[in-house]
Amino acid sequence: MAEPEEVTASFREGTGTPVVLLHGITMSWRAWKPVLPFLVGRHDVFVPTLAGHRGGPGLRPDATPGIEAVVDVLCDQLDEAGIESAHLVGNSLGGWVALEMARRGRARSVVGFSPAGTWRARRDLLRLLLLFRAGHMAVGSPRLSWVATNPRTRRLALGRMFARPDRVPEEELIGLIRDFEDCALFTAMLGGGGHGLEPLAEFDVALCPVKIAWAEKDRVIPYGRYGRPMQERVRGAEFTMLPGVGHVPMYDDPRLIARTVLEVTSSVDANDQQERPRRRRRSA
Repeated sequence: MAEPEEVTASFREGTGTPVVLLHGITMSWRAWKPVLPFLVGRHDVFVPTLAGHRGGPGLRPDATPGIEAVVDVLCDQLDEAGIESAHLVGNSLGGWVALEMARRGRARSVVGFSPAGTWRARRDLLRLLLLFRAGHMAVGSPRLSWVATNPRTRRLALGRMFARPDRVPEEELIGLIRDFEDCALFTAMLGGGGHGLEPLAEFDVALCPVKIAWAEKDRVIPYGRYGRPMQERVRGAEFTMLPGVGHVPMYDDPRLIARTVLEVTSSVDANDQQERPRRRRRSA
């Protein structure tokens, strides 16, 4: 069986305005690898592993595990990378983190792919906890690696996360499994039955342009139960449905994901370039 690549804390490459890609819970920066070739030619792309995840930094000392603690460390990571503000792109937990970063003034724009953070009732939150706990228990089984890497059983094992599990290379899949195994934040934040987890507070889209792109085949946080409440909390954002992709859409259709990102970043950057001469004239 192939071994996963050496664990690294982040990825950075490219030139242009900065784009920061944020992964979902139990994952790492490597979840974005299929999309990177389409973005690095247009942007300075920084992909950190979030705090509490395999290869990433720990939370600040004495921090209570949760979204705010992850955001605090991400601010430090951007500071260390010399990035004051960026286009923030997040999947699942990463989408929630991106919106919270925007509240802190660190976003030029936000693109969220099936972002976490909203639910209609507590039973919907408990459903997610049970789903991830079941997955975590399965990861502990020595049989899972064989099941997940066997083409005949891969769809059954991974069909909830990906619409096209066959598009995940074996070596990447093993790395994703180990990311799931070694996610300290999962145990700390979700292992307590969700106590202390509060949904996303209402978001003011005047802070920056926001686009929410929901995966049509999302079986983890389907739009009906989790996307509609998000639409109510982030009023005025652009919402769209992405055809043919699952909860982690980067492997299912990397070109579609990159195109969705670039549509937003190109528009915002073009508007900013038009505003600069106007600001200079007003200043003069």
